[in-house]
Amino acid sequence: MAGKRSSKGSGNRGLHTRVKTAKGRRPSSTRWLQRQLNDPYVQEAKRQGYRSRAAFKLIELDDKFRFLKKGAKVIDLGAAPGGWTQVAMARIGADGHVVGIDLQEMEAIPGADLIQGDFLDDDAPDRLKALLGGHADVVLSDMAAASTGHPQTDHLRIMGLLEVAVDFAADVLAPGGAFVGKVLQGGTENDLLAALKRDFKTVKHAKPPASRSDSAEIYVVATGFRGADQDG
Repeated sequence: MAGKRSSKGSGNRGLHTRVKTAKGRRPSSTRWLQRQLNDPYVQEAKRQGYRSRAAFKLIELDDKFRFLKKGAKVIDLGAAPGGWTQVAMARIGADGHVVGIDLQEMEAIPGADLIQGDFLDDDAPDRLKALLGGHADVVLSDMAAASTGHPQTDHLRIMGLLEVAVDFAADVLAPGGAFVGKVLQGGTENDLLAALKRDFKTVKHAKPPASRSDSAEIYVVATGFRGADQDG
């Protein structure tokens, strides 16, 4: 069953793969390749047919917070290469619907509508809503700007993306809906956190086990959307 990781472990113990530094390959690239080859989540993603190890992050978040329900309508922001969309489709079933968008082109996923484009374009939110055909039950955002190597700059850029995603979620979610978005450690900034707590009944931060320990990413999970016409 997706999400269980019992197959990773004892059978792989002691099978660490070393990667030789090839001519023309930077040491950082060698380290990345070695980490990929020895990452049990990468191996399990290949075994289960997921397009990325990130699929397990959504599996673990949903196992904990239970926001992907049968028949749900889901919007996936920053969807490429499609691992989160695959998990969402599997969990919401044939009666559900996922619409995803990313700057990168994505191979088709049965039951999902995938757009190649920039979510920050003025017409992108309307395109997503038109494809979904109504309010969403869940908005997922795994969007992240390319790292600059400067922590403060990276934090500002990812928080900017999160803020736009939260505004979009408030516009498109049905009452009772959920929002899941990537942030960096330090959590959601005060103003944005206050807005989430105003608009949702429950707001939590979580770092799923599939998120690498050396990564600064965590996720904010907001459930129980109060609705756009709330008072106060």
